[in-house]
Order: sequence, then C-alpha cells, then structure tokens
Amino acid sequence: MPSGMHQVILDVPINDIWDFVHDMDNWAPLVPGYLHHEKINERQSIWEFAGDVGIFKKKINLLINIKEWQPPTKVSFNLTSEKYSGEGYFEAIAIHPNKTRLTGYLEVNAIGKMEAVKNSFLKSAIPKSAEEMALAISAKIAELSLKN
Repeated sequence: MPSGMHQVILDVPINDIWDFVHDMDNWAPLVPGYLHHEKINERQSIWEFAGDVGIFKKKINLLINIKEWQPPTKVSFNLTSEKYSGEGYFEAIAIHPNKTRLTGYLEVNAIGKMEAVKNSFLKSAIPKSAEEMALAISAKIAELSLKN
C-alpha cells in the first residue's frame, strides 16, 4: 500500500500535543487537500478532499473512523470510501519534559477500477502528504504553545 511517515521534534510537552491531536476538529483542516468535514459521532466523521489524479481534479469523500485514543501518546484512525481504504496515526513520544517527537503516518490504497494506476500515483503523493500533514500540525501546535 502507498504510505508515508514523517517525524518532527517539537519543543513542547507531550500533553500540549495530546491536547491538540485528541480532537479531530483541530487537525482535520491541516490535512492536504482538506475542504471540510462533518462529525457523525465522537469517533466517526466524513471528510471531503480536493484530489488531484494526474490532470484530473476530483472531490473525494472519506469516512474517518478513530480506532483508538491512547492518551497522551497516540491517535489512530481508518479511512474508507468506495474507491479508497487506509489508515493512519499520530504518535507522540516524550524525549524530555519540554521536548516531544511527533510522528504522522498515512497509508492509502485505491480499490476497484484503475486501482494500479491510482496506486502508482499515490506512491509518490502519500509520502508528500504525510510530510505536509505532520509539518502543518506541528507548526500549529508550536504556535498555540507560544500563546500559552
């Protein structure tokens, strides 16, 4: 499956990271291609993305299901639609009381028609998206930490 992972070291306590990532409303708008999302319940939401597939631009709706919250270290989730499936997580590991390593991971697999072509495109797009997502989330956490 096409996947990507990116790690960032933040000069913030692990609990500051948890305060941010435990609520998907905080980080959903920071995911590349994000348009909007609607919560179904505490663990499920439907997200709409603008996706680029070669020269084509499409809107993609994904059901995001939070698999687990492991305070203060990890949030993991699944994503599904008729054409895609995958999973991801955010994991924080305290390095020092005021320094934390944040890892963002994303895996997406196209299913159905044109699956091989789409997965070929995703192999290069997903690592970049995982990096952009981790950098955007870490920048927002750092910004909020400075305000406190």
